[in-house]
Amino acid sequence: MSRAQTDNNPEDAAAIAMPAVAGRGVQSVEIGGRLLNSLVLASQPMMLRDLAQAAELTPGQAHAYLVSFRKLGLVEQDAASGRYRLGPFALHLGLARLRNTDPYRLAATAVVDLAEQLELMVTITVWGHAGPTIVLVQESSNQIHANVRPGGLFTVSGTATGKVFAAYLPRKLVEPVLAAELATSRKGWSATSDMAPEELLAEFERVRRAGLCTTVDNPVPGVSALAAPIFDHTGRIMQVITVIGPTAKVDVSAEGGQALALLAFTRRLSAELGYSG
Repeated sequence: MSRAQTDNNPEDAAAIAMPAVAGRGVQSVEIGGRLLNSLVLASQPMMLRDLAQAAELTPGQAHAYLVSFRKLGLVEQDAASGRYRLGPFALHLGLARLRNTDPYRLAATAVVDLAEQLELMVTITVWGHAGPTIVLVQESSNQIHANVRPGGLFTVSGTATGKVFAAYLPRKLVEPVLAAELATSRKGWSATSDMAPEELLAEFERVRRAGLCTTVDNPVPGVSALAAPIFDHTGRIMQVITVIGPTAKVDVSAEGGQALALLAFTRRLSAELGYSG
């Protein structure tokens, strides 16, 4: 069984993962981190008993940490309800992290491992003035012969990548590019999608519901792909990560190991950019 088939549920990837770091640490700091992480995941103020339970502490232990966190401004307590929530210093920490995080660099470093894990090509694509624009192509150790290169464009209507952008971007950005594609296709200048405009809109809605898009033997016969979005802290789509390979090697089923690995990857990177889903 491959690593992709044994990965955890991708829903868990949206949580703030505690990284595995070698070396001896300070246990009390790590315990306090569990309390803060529980507040992050709750996304709402919490009673002491619920917060302690989430962090696997007794209420007495949790209270001692919360007193210190309140002094630092990491946590504050509502005077009326007694519930705890993250404080202003926690906000400043989060904003400092966002200001110093480069979405492209974050993804470019991470896709190396994803390509090797899946043994398939992985691309990073952003939305440019002409549509979905490839900014990075990461080959695996098993090179795949496909005409995909940095600076190239994916069509909106005929590729998994393009459909993901169309599913999440404002329509005013997508419609001019889509209209130009369909016009050139009707004239026989390019091969895009055989779908009518209303069928494409329904397809984009299906992509939103599924959280990813797949294509089989399209637009290139013998090549299939899976694509999923990365969002920033505002919920704006920043990039699309696409896994590409020979159709015989790509499992496009929504519950397949490759789809789950891709979703776990994009949700983890979205979480690192502050997206809470």
